[in-house]
Amino acid sequence: MQTEKTVIAPLICYDQWFPEAARVHALANAKIIFYPTAIGWTPQIKKEEPFSAQRWEDAMRSHASMNAVFTVAVNRVGKEGKMVFWGGSFIADPFGQVVARASATKEEVLVAKINMDLCHESGEGWRFIYNRRPGEYGGLTQ
Repeated sequence: MQTEKTVIAPLICYDQWFPEAARVHALANAKIIFYPTAIGWTPQIKKEEPFSAQRWEDAMRSHASMNAVFTVAVNRVGKEGKMVFWGGSFIADPFGQVVARASATKEEVLVAKINMDLCHESGEGWRFIYNRRPGEYGGLTQ
């Protein structure tokens, strides 16, 4: 989606677990990818996967770094049924560094000033987008 200042890609919760969605949008010149989500602990997940919150954050930060984009990971707070949401919405820069973070327990609006030049700097540094080899990806579509 083209805005006045840049291209954004609003994806959804489950898209965060697949690298292809972020890459496709980065190739389409997106500079900010939003991932609104509702993720947290159920009693079973908290017991069996106590590392899940970190896994979620790592995935979002990786999308930013590997695609030279900002990722905006938006998450609910509070509780619904047995689900306790992690909250902790954050913005990761194109190097994968968290530049702003919201509360894990209270509703709030997270606003941050971001430097869009970082997309170019990150993209030119490791050149992940440019050095890819699409001819080798045939197996992804089978």
